Formats: sequence, C-alpha cells, structure tokens
Amino acid sequence: MLDKPAPQSDTRTSGPLAGFRIVEFAGIGPGPFACMLLADMGAEVVTLDRVGAAKNLKAVAVRGRKVIELDLKDKAAIAQVLDLLAGADALIEGFRPGVMERLGLGPDVVLARNPKLVYGRMTGWGQEGPLANAAGHDINYISITGALAAIGTKEKPVPPLNLVGDFGGGALYLVVGVLAAMLEASKSGKGQVVDAAMCDGAASLMSMFFDMRAMGRWTEGRDQNFLDGGAHFYGVYECSCGNFISIGSIEPQFYALLRKHADLTDADFDAQMDRKAWPALKEKLTKVFRSKSREDWCKIMEGTDICFAPILTMAEAPDHPHMAARKVFVERHGVTQPAPAPRFSRTPSAIREPVTANIGELTSAWKR
Repeated sequence: MLDKPAPQSDTRTSGPLAGFRIVEFAGIGPGPFACMLLADMGAEVVTLDRVGAAKNLKAVAVRGRKVIELDLKDKAAIAQVLDLLAGADALIEGFRPGVMERLGLGPDVVLARNPKLVYGRMTGWGQEGPLANAAGHDINYISITGALAAIGTKEKPVPPLNLVGDFGGGALYLVVGVLAAMLEASKSGKGQVVDAAMCDGAASLMSMFFDMRAMGRWTEGRDQNFLDGGAHFYGVYECSCGNFISIGSIEPQFYALLRKHADLTDADFDAQMDRKAWPALKEKLTKVFRSKSREDWCKIMEGTDICFAPILTMAEAPDHPHMAARKVFVERHGVTQPAPAPRFSRTPSAIREPVTANIGELTSAWKR
C-alpha cells in the first residue's frame, strides 16, 4: 500500500503560487493538466463548466479546483464571468480560435476590464495559420513537427502516448508561458495573451534533434540513431521472464561498466560508436539479456553507473523502492496518482480537495 501524504498545516495556503487566482474554462487534455499543476502549486483555480456536464471531481486531472456550472450562452452569466475575471491573475481556455470572442469573452473585452490579466490560450494548431480552425488531436499536432516521424520502429512511427503534444508540448509550455507573463505583469502592470500551441511546443521539444541533424549526427529514419533505439548501448531489451529492461550506457565509462557486469568480453563490443556495427552488436546483446530474468538483471545492474532501470508497468511503478522512498505516488479517493511535482523546500505543493463553488461569493472575495 502507498503511504498517504503527510498532513500539512494548511494546504489552502501552501505552494509558491498561493494567492494567485486563475479562471479555467473547462476542456480536455492539456488545459486541465496545466491547471492541475498550477493548483498543486497553490494557485486558487476556478473551473467554469457547462450546466449538467458530466464530471468527476475526484479525477486526477481536475484535482484541486473550485467548480462552477454556468450557461455561457446566457448574457447574465457572461456578465458574472467578467466580474470574476476582474479579480483574476490569469485565464486559461482551450477552445478553437474565435469561440471566446463569440461568447463576448475575447482578450480585448476581458483585458479592458482587467488590464493586468494573463490570457492563456491552449490549442493544437495555434491561433492563426492555415490549420488554425481544423480539428485535430495530439497525434496530428506532433506529426507536422518531425517528432512523430522520429519515434517508433523501422517499419512505422509509433504514437508516444499523448505525452509529446498534449502534455509536453502543450500543457508544460502553457504553464511556462502563463507564469512568465504573470511575472512580467507584476512589473509592468500589463497583461497579455499567451498563444500556446501543441505544434509549437512539440517542435520546440525537438530543438536538440534539429541541432544534431544540422551537425550530421542525426539521420532521417527510425531505429538507426543513438537515441532512437538504433544503438546497442541505448535501448530496450527483453529478459527471459518476458519483462523488459532499459540501458543508456552512452559515456565510455558507463559502457565499460555495462561490458563488465554483462560479461561482454567479445572484442566486437570495442566498436561502441561504429554505426555499422550496431545491428550485429544489438543482436548479440539481445541474446545476453534474454539469458536472465528482469529480477536477476536488477540485482546485477540496478544502482550502478551503467544507466540501467527495469521497465515497470503503471501497476508496478508505485512499489519500486525509489518511487516509494520519494513518495512519487500517493493515494487519494482510492486512486493511485502522481504526487505534485516539482518539489519546493519552503512552500511545498499539495493536493487540494475539489469543491463546487458559488460565482457570486467568489467574485466578492476576489474584488481587488
């Protein structure tokens, strides 16, 4: 069983963003995840959702919010939202371009009421461009950046869950942008629009690989470069038990340890960086790792500088000694979930209980 998080003196005011107020327009994917991170870090996040919308306040992605149901087609409700936004530090929405403007809540209207507000916009294609109003999902947004083409087997690209577009290139860039704009607003007194597009963020995540390609150190095609599974010393191997392990022995000293602990005495392994030798060496190493179970290899390699780890399922991960010692996972409402990250020494993040709220009471509390 997981250890429950230690109680804090007052989770309502803990976290480095305590005192900041953020209004979220309910959506799916990166917007809610971004707001979860902000709520974990102490921001007061209020989610505006449709009347009668199916919701689970105990779900991981919506933890820590105050939730208000509104009919945004009602002019009186829009007036209430504008009053609430007058006391907010940031707004986050994930509709297609133009939707907020049609509701009467576009940047021009909102910033006229609250000039210091940061207006965060989360989309797949961005606020402008030929595809701006087209439907899409994470897999599509990363397809045009070069990212998906570089991930997978020799035979075909493989979707990396929705980590690269939705959460890496979307939510995390939105959070960085909103925090940066809030920091700037604290100096200038002026808010601004943050246009966070998943295709932009995913492309940005590919910066190192574009750099390597320009230097001739990365070739088009999968499973033939040293970080995409092509190299024998950086990849995934199956064990005799059917489970898998990962190694990343790139540096010479780490590679030397790999050879020592895996008993790789064959002189062919001397040619670590010879790309032409990689396929044959990978085949040899495949046979070596299949000779023992994952548990056996953990006993031999885990904790060394080989750069080794067992590949665990989501069910297994929380019970790994390192994960358990750091309390990386916690249990809330019977659901095992990741604890807040990153960690702060003086103003720790915390998981707050979600509640339904009254917009009138909040507006009064938020008046500046």
